[in-house]
Amino acid sequence: MGKIVIKEDRCKGCELCIDACPYGLLKMSVEVNHFGYHTAQFVNGNGKKCTACKFCGLMCPDFAIDVYE
Repeated sequence: MGKIVIKEDRCKGCELCIDACPYGLLKMSVEVNHFGYHTAQFVNGNGKKCTACKFCGLMCPDFAIDVYE
């Protein structure tokens, strides 16, 4: 089972990671970071679990995502 960690100070809310996740485990936060961007956040949803495929991290243009196995 994997774990996704979002570096909120680097995330600009482009949503590319959300589209890249095959399990829909990322969503946009309602809160903003100190730059004023809504950031992505990791959620466990619908009983699906992160497989640490790293698609989200590969898509992130700001290197704001770390994926752990």
